[in-house]
Amino acid sequence: MGLVLIIAAALWVIGAALKTPYALRGLMIGLLWLAVVALHLVLPEGHVLRQSTGGSAAPWLLLGGFVVLVLVYRQGLGWARNRAQPEPGTNTKPAGSFSETELNRYARHIMLREIGGTGQKKLKNARVLVIGAGGLGAPALMYLAAAGVGTIGVIDDDEVDNSNLQRQVIHRDADIGSAKVFSAKATMQAQNPFVTVRPYKRRLEPDMATELFSDYDLILDGTDNFTTRYLSNETAVKLGKPLISGALSQWEGQLSVFDPATSGPCYQCIFPEAPAPGLAPSCAEAGVIGPLPGVVGAMMAVEAIKLITGAGAALRGEMLIYDALWGETRKIRLKPRDDCPICGGH
Repeated sequence: MGLVLIIAAALWVIGAALKTPYALRGLMIGLLWLAVVALHLVLPEGHVLRQSTGGSAAPWLLLGGFVVLVLVYRQGLGWARNRAQPEPGTNTKPAGSFSETELNRYARHIMLREIGGTGQKKLKNARVLVIGAGGLGAPALMYLAAAGVGTIGVIDDDEVDNSNLQRQVIHRDADIGSAKVFSAKATMQAQNPFVTVRPYKRRLEPDMATELFSDYDLILDGTDNFTTRYLSNETAVKLGKPLISGALSQWEGQLSVFDPATSGPCYQCIFPEAPAPGLAPSCAEAGVIGPLPGVVGAMMAVEAIKLITGAGAALRGEMLIYDALWGETRKIRLKPRDDCPICGGH
């Protein structure tokens, strides 16, 4: 039996050397198999040729049956693969639908009763603008990308500095000196290639704020200066866009959703004017504990997801205050001001 197998192997190797097609090589080995089986069926028992080729036709018939099964399986697999191929010019994934990888990635969202597949599709179709890629913007951007928000804009004119890395976790040591918006984009798309990130390396200015905000469904303000905060609020109110605003100081953070078009006050209702210099020092001036921006920025991302999907109750007309030093949280009610120059006390 071993001699026949050696002959079969030799036929295959010689055929390969001569570049004979696979089908022809298989045919030659098949003829050899038929000759061996025929010998066993024609020659009497005990014949020397039968003894030298295994003594019985049974193992050869089993071997032939196994080869036939393998060939039939391969043929069926090829047929099934061809059936699964799309017709030329067709798209296998309709716009707005999810690939198998995305469904697996967002499975924990889809399992939530308040989000489900419908809510995840809303996230995929949503467009969110984040102002600032610093302490608050960094975690908010990362979680919005991880959550599958389809289009995320980020505007910031700053560059990554060594002192940022204590809390701005979206940037890396190798990013020092590069624009924050491009560093943020690289991290977000490395985490989730299914989202579109639009970086704007510039400061938010009055001459372009309205046009920029018009492209997005809601705005997150993670900046640390009152000029930008007032501009963001005014533009969001004018366009009827919800504004999620956060702020930090040392060990304490706060956030709220300002959406007077739906209910509650706007930002300027609560903070009618900027505080005098020195009364509200920045993080650079007063310091900030590193994880605090992560806590508040992640909360801002949660509020954005709730607004997009309609889950739960957003922080409209409320401010959440988190004291990291003492591990306390509290909420306070916020009311519109009738004399507010921006929303008129909606």
